Amino acid sequence: MKNIRLKVARVEKDLSQDDLARIVGVSRQTIGLIELGKYNPSLSLCIAICKALSRTLNDLFWDEEQT
Repeated sequence: MKNIRLKVARVEKDLSQDDLARIVGVSRQTIGLIELGKYNPSLSLCIAICKALSRTLNDLFWDEEQT
């Protein structure tokens, strides 16, 4: 499932995939794959992304439909 919330939060911070990748220490491709729902990031990477985007884990990674 695509992670649209991550992409929206990244764009709202005016960050490219490459910018966010550099901040959290991964490749641009990793960010792209997370946004496409083709890569399941580790908890530590999720937390780093949340800190970089000033969002919570629930904001970006919790799927309300699966509760």
